[in-house]
Amino acid sequence: MEAVSNKTAGQATLFGHPMGLFVLFFTEMWERFSYYGMRAILLLFLIDNVRGGMGLSEPEGAAIYGIYTASVYLLSLPGGWIADNLLGQRKSIWYGGIIIMLGHIILAVPAGPGLFYAGLCTVAIGTGLLKPNISSIVGELYPEGGARKDAAFSIFYMGINTGSLLGISIVGYLGEKVGWHYGFGAAAIAMFLGVITYRTFGQRYLGDRGQYVAKEPTEAGQSSSGNRSMLIFVAVLVALLAGLQLTGVLDLTTAQGLAKAMGTIISLIALGYFTYILVAGGLDATEKKRVVVLFAFFLAAAMYWAGNEQQGSSLQIFASRYTDLNLFGWQMPSSWFQNLNPAFILIFSPVLAGLWVFLANRKIDFSVPAKFATSLILLGLAYVVMIVAAKLALTGVRTSPLYLTSTYLFFTLGELFLSPVGLSAFSKLSPKRYTSQLMGIWFVGSSLGNLIAGLFAGGFDEENVSQMPELFQSVALFTLGGGVVMFLFSRVLKKWMGGIE
Repeated sequence: MEAVSNKTAGQATLFGHPMGLFVLFFTEMWERFSYYGMRAILLLFLIDNVRGGMGLSEPEGAAIYGIYTASVYLLSLPGGWIADNLLGQRKSIWYGGIIIMLGHIILAVPAGPGLFYAGLCTVAIGTGLLKPNISSIVGELYPEGGARKDAAFSIFYMGINTGSLLGISIVGYLGEKVGWHYGFGAAAIAMFLGVITYRTFGQRYLGDRGQYVAKEPTEAGQSSSGNRSMLIFVAVLVALLAGLQLTGVLDLTTAQGLAKAMGTIISLIALGYFTYILVAGGLDATEKKRVVVLFAFFLAAAMYWAGNEQQGSSLQIFASRYTDLNLFGWQMPSSWFQNLNPAFILIFSPVLAGLWVFLANRKIDFSVPAKFATSLILLGLAYVVMIVAAKLALTGVRTSPLYLTSTYLFFTLGELFLSPVGLSAFSKLSPKRYTSQLMGIWFVGSSLGNLIAGLFAGGFDEENVSQMPELFQSVALFTLGGGVVMFLFSRVLKKWMGGIE
């Protein structure tokens, strides 16, 4: 039976791509519906004190928002480890989807803060188990690599953003116009559809992909050495965190303090993990250079997502308070501005996917590091637009929707130069035995960016309005500078990729 499944998985194609890609496309689409839909209303729910929300202050609500969105991606690292060493990617996706669905069901229950936070934790755990592993299987469908693999990740990325567009529209409307918990309930239904899609078609079209689990070393000395290295790594990390806590550098007594502490923890985990696999991961010289390249990509991604993920935090507040929401006499939900990003991605993804193939066929070099640099430049330009919009908002006038529309357009173009390209690069450059773990590290970059975005939004309270232009200016300068630095090092990074594109 398994042989038949593999044969079917190898032969069945659609638009020149394996059918398995589209199974993963629709599974991810429904999962992203649930995630982005819920995220669109999360901060609004946390700071609402009129319609049954949590009634938190802007800094506290934004910190909790940042902790949640950061945790979702941070848990991709243990999720990748579980897949690589215990369950395999396929089972990890299945169990992760079920856990996500249960988390959204908990959020749909209008109970107290304790149950709500338990729901957030449950969703984060499930997403950490599902997210890195579904991307890894996409990479497995294209062992030959090349521009076709990049195009596949762009198609997969369209699934992500189709789900995002639907989720923000439906959950955003239900949450803002009907009731918060109706929105959370819609997210649960979407994840149920994702689980059913994956279970129904996965076995038929994915064959044996995603079944790999790393084998235990055959030599006892080898095993004990690896365990000892991991224990030393964990012990050093725990000791360092304890020292920071005891000296007062970390403060875990408030939401903002916990968010800042998480930023330190995430940075240490990422740095420690890269150091660990470079020093004690058993890599050869070529693999080590590629891991260094992945570290550079990780830094660029964290910088990019710190700006891009303002969509659900500071830019959501800007849309709600400082943007004209009148649409032909109807006040549209402010969360709908977040729809611009997935809508633009659906428009421009096929264009850029075709562009990569076009350039590759004509031997025109546009390297992965250069694409990352371009994404940071575009992000910086997006915040130049927001500087102008913020200065206008200070006059007391609600700004034109065109400012946020232009910002989201620059966001989108930057994202398409970085995110699908980065997913593909991590699947190609990662050593086989660390594939899911390093894919998890890619999402840890998103985790750090999301956390920074949440903390940044804490500056958008009513008493701090005059600082909006300066806040946006700091992001613009930081990302433009990062883009220039990445361009300067692009040739070296390309060389260290060892011919993999």
